[in-house]
Amino acid sequence: MTRPARAQINLANLQHNFSRVTQAAPNSRVMAIIKANAYGHGLVQVAQALAAADAFGVVGLDEAIGLREAGCESRIVLLEGTFSSADIALVCGYHLDVVVHALHQVELLERARLTRKVDCWLKVDTGMHRLGFAAQEVPAIAQRLSALAGAGTLRYMTHFACADEPGSAATGTQLACFNDITQGVTEQRSLANSAAILAWPDTHADWVRPGIMLYGSSPFADRSAAELDLKPVMTLRSELIAVHARHKGAAIGYGAAWVCEQDTRIGVVAMGYGDGYPRHAVSGTPVLVNEKRAALAGRVSMDMLCVDLGVNSDAQPGDEVILWGDALPVDEIARRSGTLAYELLCGVNRRVCYEYT
Repeated sequence: MTRPARAQINLANLQHNFSRVTQAAPNSRVMAIIKANAYGHGLVQVAQALAAADAFGVVGLDEAIGLREAGCESRIVLLEGTFSSADIALVCGYHLDVVVHALHQVELLERARLTRKVDCWLKVDTGMHRLGFAAQEVPAIAQRLSALAGAGTLRYMTHFACADEPGSAATGTQLACFNDITQGVTEQRSLANSAAILAWPDTHADWVRPGIMLYGSSPFADRSAAELDLKPVMTLRSELIAVHARHKGAAIGYGAAWVCEQDTRIGVVAMGYGDGYPRHAVSGTPVLVNEKRAALAGRVSMDMLCVDLGVNSDAQPGDEVILWGDALPVDEIARRSGTLAYELLCGVNRRVCYEYT
């Protein structure tokens, strides 16, 4: 019998969230960010469902090649670019775009024998101070990329540090910096991530790059996904595999970290940190058992977690448990666990059975 831990992926909700991108930025092309196995949702399946996207953003060649070998003919952009000369042959062979953010990547392209034209996205550091060229370096780098023997189309991009904080001045400062650097260029430009798509319309430019909003999570701490008309794509489900009556004072799980304050019924769920549920989730974190809220009780184990069902619960082994998704936003679980929805979604692994609807 198959273990009941499963992730149900609602592709219709994914497509709905994509439509929210096009509604918010109707004049921009869309690079759907599907790195990290599409934020844990399944790389190929998500790409196939988002066929309307103008491009896909991934990090590694493994993801890019996987998409190509699955039949994806869309533009694919390597967001961290290339790492070695061997990568260049694969970029050419699989018809990939590359982000160029460092001098050594320019030099790799200059030394390479390009067998086709390679489109480059020149990354500008406007204040994130993670990747990209400083303002004074950009003109010379652009000239070198344009002079490549196999030069394709050049585009400019940057990344925001604080777009998820609508009251921050940082995004406006970065936008002004990018506009100054690219003033007078005719090439296409890209700035906006999910937060900027929704909160900073002046940043939309030629291309937007939605990530977390595609998967139904809010990029903002103070606005829910439902308020933004985003629908959950992943519902993480399992079942109760045991239910026990426990008396007041009984300690539950490793370290005896949680003690029953009264007589109650404790359910054991087939889901643990070995599946990707956060080990650091605290007691009281909600789950849904038969569509009713119950609370995590004690430490999350590798394969199981315990929940306080309440003394009057009629739940039985085999009853459904929702860890997040429908009626229980992943953002809420992330907050209770002291982390972000990004980490929770990306952490679900292939020990969990994936089902696509």
